[in-house]
Amino acid sequence: MTPDEIIARAERALERRRPWEGVWRDCYDHVLATTPGAGGPALYDGTAADAAEGLAASLLAELTPPWSRWFGLSPVDEAADPALAGVLERAAEVLQGHLDRSNFALEMHQAFLDLVVAGTGVLLVEEAPPGEPSALRFTAVPLREAVLEEGVTGRLDTVFRLVRMTADAMAARYPEAVLPPGMFQSGDPEATHKVIEAVWPGRSGPRFAAVLEREGRGTLLAGGRFDQSPFLAFRWLKAPGETYGRGPVMKALPDIRTANKVVELVLKNASIAATGIWQADDDGVLNPATVRLEPGSIIPKAVGSAGLTPLAAPGSFDVSQLVLTDMRSRIRSALLADRLSVPQRPGMTATEVLERSAETARLLGATYGRLQAELLTPLVARCLSILRRRGEVPPIPLDGGEARIAYQSPLARVQGRADASNTLLFLQAVAALGPGAAGVVDLPAAARHLARTLSAPGAILAPVSVQTPDGKPSA
Repeated sequence: MTPDEIIARAERALERRRPWEGVWRDCYDHVLATTPGAGGPALYDGTAADAAEGLAASLLAELTPPWSRWFGLSPVDEAADPALAGVLERAAEVLQGHLDRSNFALEMHQAFLDLVVAGTGVLLVEEAPPGEPSALRFTAVPLREAVLEEGVTGRLDTVFRLVRMTADAMAARYPEAVLPPGMFQSGDPEATHKVIEAVWPGRSGPRFAAVLEREGRGTLLAGGRFDQSPFLAFRWLKAPGETYGRGPVMKALPDIRTANKVVELVLKNASIAATGIWQADDDGVLNPATVRLEPGSIIPKAVGSAGLTPLAAPGSFDVSQLVLTDMRSRIRSALLADRLSVPQRPGMTATEVLERSAETARLLGATYGRLQAELLTPLVARCLSILRRRGEVPPIPLDGGEARIAYQSPLARVQGRADASNTLLFLQAVAALGPGAAGVVDLPAAARHLARTLSAPGAILAPVSVQTPDGKPSA
């Protein structure tokens, strides 16, 4: 696409996004504290903000836990090439080391917060300059800067990032760009200009272009092609025919508004109950403007007048508290705060803990499947592409022909434990049938299957024996 075509296409995609912006603004205003001076409704109830932050932290801990291996690389057929397992394990260790030394955990948590609040998150994965501790650099792209299009595969493979940069920032980010000379001659060095970074699918890989928009015309700043897209756009869930996702905060927004209004009214009622509302007869003696309600004060009144009398408050704290309790419970349930939180009962048995983990896996099953397809798999592929270009890992095709990604996050291990339990139950049933039935089970193969299911490290397993042409086993 030419620069002018990129600008026109981004504008059309932006127009299709505008109906969502009002809902997103309401979600952010009622969950995240607004910037001072930015306006927005006053927040009186912090239930949604606390639950949203807890859900984002739980997603980080359950899917991509910091300083822990949440993925692995394993051969599809271990017997075909026994040495491939060691190569893949070393590549996974190299990638994990770069993730640990980078800002991955910080930016991933911010992207998960966007996912929880607005239903869509965008993560930018770039190659860090030489000399940095890690070869990877991550940026959580705010949703207000991202304009997305869904491709024929159902994924968000076309991304337009709308940012404003100063001339110095553009010169640093695009060192080979030829900028218009008038940009550096302006009297305001802090003046910003609109830049569109676009990534769209091409025949030989994702295409990239950065375009400067000035006076309705586009100037190409940079362009090229990637093996893997640097922009990872992922959604919580989506309805058929929609491009952007729907998050749990969007579902709970009516209850969040109601709880916020109820707390506001309760606080007003509490202020009335604490200070009171008073009434007095207009007797020509009592002047309300000069009355001071303080200890020891004397308030004059006319003979026969009732003086100051308190006015009973019409509100009922009991009813308000019942409504507020119900709203808060619904908000915490929608944001999974009561399902993903650590149980408060210290005497839980191992079976209860496993059942609670299985319930968590069921609740996040559909979301985890979507995040695995739109976030985790492209993330690992993009990082390996950067490390391969630097020569730190060999070319590893993750197409399922030779190698595959084995997820080892806590949420993935829950399903692994269930599969291992089924395998162990089968082995116990076969053993109970007697030696004749036990002879059909290949115990070394069963042990290797359990090791893969439970994400055991490959270093603790003996090499696979392969029969040579002369009939002798070899490792």
